[in-house]
Amino acid sequence: MQAVKPVVDQAAETIGSLSALINNAARDDRQPLEEVTEVSWDESQAVNLRHLFFVSQAAVPHMRRAGGGSIVNFSSIAFMLNMGEIPAYATAKAGIVGLTKSLAGKLGPDNIRVNAVLPGMVVTERQKKLWINDAAIAGMLEKQCLKHMLVAEDMVGPCLYLASDCSARMTAQAMIIDGGVF
Repeated sequence: MQAVKPVVDQAAETIGSLSALINNAARDDRQPLEEVTEVSWDESQAVNLRHLFFVSQAAVPHMRRAGGGSIVNFSSIAFMLNMGEIPAYATAKAGIVGLTKSLAGKLGPDNIRVNAVLPGMVVTERQKKLWINDAAIAGMLEKQCLKHMLVAEDMVGPCLYLASDCSARMTAQAMIIDGGVF
């Protein structure tokens, strides 16, 4: 993660400061319990959790200089669904909620808010190619109160809200955006 700090520093320099960070990356590979190896476990934690900490760590000095800021970490409702085929992914996504609360406690005195967004099943091209079919989408829609398939664009509004002063007194929270499953 040595490459992270220079990239964050360059971004802050380019735009003049840094007051908002959206931490979003995920790979929800399906792997049965019996097939998880140390390597696949570690890789899942690295892709889905580790970078959130180190990118946040690199961004915090810039936010402190700016007088505050907002970090939004993407988690998922997957860890609340008892999905047996994604133990490493679900663990990482649950860990993001813990990391969010820990960072909020540490950074609150610096006027830096840290919250999490927990999307439901956001349908991407990768998922459709690998394991989500029309039946899976229909099954999720059946569970949702709002009968609309979630897409990446549905996460923009919640992120803008959490990054803006509209949520100025909100921190250590996990906002579920799942069409009403939970």
